[in-house]
Amino acid sequence: MRALILVMDSVGIGGAPDAARYGDDGADTVGHIAEACMAGSADSAAREGPLRLPNLVALGLGQACRLATGRVPPGLDDRVEHRQFGCASEISKGKDTPSGHWEISGVPVPFEWGYFPRTMPCFPADLTKAFCEQAGLPGILGDCHASGTEIIAEFGERHMRTGMPICYTSADSVFQIAAHEETFGLERLYEICAIARRLIDPFNIGRVIARPFVGTSASDFRRTVHRRDYSVPPPGRTILDLAESAGRDIVTIGKIDDIFAHRATGRNMRGDGNDGLFDASLKGLASLTDGGLLFANFIDFDTLYGHRRDVAGYAAALEVFDDRLPELLSRLRSDDLLIITADHGCDPTWRGTDHTREQVPILVRTTQSSAPIGRRAGFADIGATAARHLDLPEPLHGAHF
Repeated sequence: MRALILVMDSVGIGGAPDAARYGDDGADTVGHIAEACMAGSADSAAREGPLRLPNLVALGLGQACRLATGRVPPGLDDRVEHRQFGCASEISKGKDTPSGHWEISGVPVPFEWGYFPRTMPCFPADLTKAFCEQAGLPGILGDCHASGTEIIAEFGERHMRTGMPICYTSADSVFQIAAHEETFGLERLYEICAIARRLIDPFNIGRVIARPFVGTSASDFRRTVHRRDYSVPPPGRTILDLAESAGRDIVTIGKIDDIFAHRATGRNMRGDGNDGLFDASLKGLASLTDGGLLFANFIDFDTLYGHRRDVAGYAAALEVFDDRLPELLSRLRSDDLLIITADHGCDPTWRGTDHTREQVPILVRTTQSSAPIGRRAGFADIGATAARHLDLPEPLHGAHF
């Protein structure tokens, strides 16, 4: 038997029980997108009308939303072909990508991440000084909380003239470095990110993120697919570690290898955007041997549409993902386990540009008998279920469903 875990990055389905603590009481990524589509306010050149997700709905998306919020979003109340659906709320303290993925894999985060203050400058002077000295930099630009696309537009041209990288953070536990792929150099960017990773360890910052971009001016700057995350390793044995110890085949798709600090991430396959990641997932599944685990992240929902508060773009991305699902479902063997879920929310109708603390869907396709999934306290039940299916040792956290 084989197991697949697909993470639709940021596709939350309604505020978590503790959402008010994060200022997110009322956030609902899928629900609010569906409402905007039904109202005709999410029409674009790429899509129009009500949100159409027939394949996800058949797997139980609408009913998972009902479990989370008490209502089915407009357009998602249709026939459910597979009754194994549920929702889960996170027990880790963050609403960030590593916390969500680690918890999915059976390792909740037991500590508070470090964060940089909302001041200008936001980075400690000693940190900036050491970074510039060790990386051989004339200085940095930004040094603030910012949207990635906006800060590149603001400082990109100056960066190209001076060679100073653009450094910024967000509500997540991150130190982000943007630099031009050609004038600064991609390998040079990776080199200084590795230096920054060492320097911020004492601050308990989750990730350093390399944000390469191309273009000639603020009017045409765009980020590229060569992003790289420098994460700390998970604080416990994940399902990936358990699979590696058992000698199982492991395929990771997209930034999963970065999220887990390249520990037990097997053969990693990349793709340009969600479509490229879907292609990579199909290719990875075709080569996945018996007893193997495939773990994929689909990043566009979050990066391109959630953070940019692009409701129409997010809706279109969901519909394209849904349109491609039959390609994957038709390739599953009768004893394969497929779990589709998310790691947090990023409601494009919400204030600000940050993640939102939300419950996530659990959509399961398997021929194995199962009790109703219902509402789960913790994402770790997902990893525990995949481990059970693969006959691996039980993770330290989580209960299989």
